[in-house]
Amino acid sequence: MEMLQKITGAAKRSFSKLPKHAAFSMNGIESWALENKKSLKEANEKAFERVKELVEMQAELKIPVMTFYALSEKVDLNREFYDAYLDSLASFFEHLPRSKLVNENKVKVSVLGKWYHLPGKVIESIKNAIDGTKDYDSMFLNFCINYDGQEEMLDAFKIIAMQVKAGKMDPELIDKDLVKENLYSSYFIPPELIINNNRGKNTSLLLWDSVNAKVFHSKKLWQDIDGKEFNEALKWFEK
Repeated sequence: MEMLQKITGAAKRSFSKLPKHAAFSMNGIESWALENKKSLKEANEKAFERVKELVEMQAELKIPVMTFYALSEKVDLNREFYDAYLDSLASFFEHLPRSKLVNENKVKVSVLGKWYHLPGKVIESIKNAIDGTKDYDSMFLNFCINYDGQEEMLDAFKIIAMQVKAGKMDPELIDKDLVKENLYSSYFIPPELIINNNRGKNTSLLLWDSVNAKVFHSKKLWQDIDGKEFNEALKWFEK
């Protein structure tokens, strides 16, 4: 915590410009376990420790919105890791609404994606986190879970198409603002900074909203993206 305070304190003194919305891909959790010869449980615990550390920085730096791409809808993971990850995900959300950090800073938790298709234990823990923070509005903490950026856009287009078919929408009135209004992320401003650690590949994180975002490409696996790495991304963002 002392090191984190030094990092965030330095950031406050050094930066005149911070993103209003920072988003993170969370790639390489399983790879980190293999490379560091750690169990899946240890790897997942470390992954969510990083999330907590970055949310602490969000609170310290007063960044209004943070989004974490915690689970893709297009899962390409071995079953053992996937099941272990879902257990850790459920545990994380179970504790989130009781978190001192969340409650003292009045952080509203939202989840984007088709998380309601996941196993019941995950659904219930997510519901509890959402319900437990629904009245907060000082800062916003989003998680993309069972999410795909292209699917988010397709779902928005389908909603608009149904309105047109029902005679409730003039197709000539369809514009970018209307698409935004029908996205999962409709309530939130687009990200200004995306930290992408997908090792050179693009990510579908907030695909529609990310068009004007600055993308900081990190070569590190998720568990190695700490406060210091985020501080580097913030320095880069200001340029």
